[in-house]
Amino acid sequence: MPVSQSTVRVINHLDRDYLREALEHDVTSGLTSSPKWLPPKWFYDATGSELFSRITRLPEYYPTRRELAILRARSTDLAADSGADTLVELGSGTSEKTVLLLDALAAAGTLRGYTPVDVDAVTLGAAARRVAARFPGLDVRAVCADFERHLALLPRNGRRMVAFLGGTIGNLEPAVRAVFLKELRATLRPGDTFLLGADLVKDIGRLVAAYDDAAGVTAAFNRNVLRVINRELAADFVPEAFEHVALYDERQDWIEMRLRASRAMRVWVGGLGLTVDFTEGEEMRTEISAKFRLEGLRAELAVAGFQVRRHYTDPEGDFALVLAEA
Repeated sequence: MPVSQSTVRVINHLDRDYLREALEHDVTSGLTSSPKWLPPKWFYDATGSELFSRITRLPEYYPTRRELAILRARSTDLAADSGADTLVELGSGTSEKTVLLLDALAAAGTLRGYTPVDVDAVTLGAAARRVAARFPGLDVRAVCADFERHLALLPRNGRRMVAFLGGTIGNLEPAVRAVFLKELRATLRPGDTFLLGADLVKDIGRLVAAYDDAAGVTAAFNRNVLRVINRELAADFVPEAFEHVALYDERQDWIEMRLRASRAMRVWVGGLGLTVDFTEGEEMRTEISAKFRLEGLRAELAVAGFQVRRHYTDPEGDFALVLAEA
């Protein structure tokens, strides 16, 4: 009997106007605030996605390796514990790690569907086609969306495991994180589960090194947000005039990435009609990456209406995967 082909459907909730308006709003808000800030979502154009892929392979950047180690060891358990037939992945990127979960669900005989969700339509489409080619007969519904705003629009077919991997939850500030978890909880039906990847608190030196590598790849990734603004909003940032800064805030338990002006400068953002002044040494925050303790993570999930069913860590205790249910 011939094997049926996988179907790939693309659902796009992010038209050009939406992305433009979101970028304009974020850049206006961030550059007129004191201190200045920019959200990390704008790192990820094609160049930024490639730079991040390189970051995940750096010797200093442990999170990807640790999460992969857990997935290799525990994907079969996760498939059995969840009973899922459909995997939904928020911030799916290239879907490289996802294949381990899909393999496990396929081996369990339950796999029916995969829904990757990402803001980068090009990366999303390419990843969806690769997955479809690997799993004949799989229903692939790729959704181009902002997971902070479009959770209620995601397909709800099948018994779903919603995966949010890579420690990306740490990029959300606590108040935003609480809203996100509650909104996600509201979309789950009985039988659905939530698989969360979270980076754990550890030695500060190792944490900082993971965001300030010797090869300077993270620095290039950090400055890329300025190149995106130059291209999309007709700005005249000189990215090389900003130094990459990574530090750990022990009070908040998070890494901060910043860009520090190496000299006083005036930047014109033509698309916004906005003039922005920087003093020498002024720092602009571009990302936070919160680190967690398991008891705190359980508490946050409980407040949002989740109950932890299982949690797994790597042997070094660097990273955790938490399987929760509504």
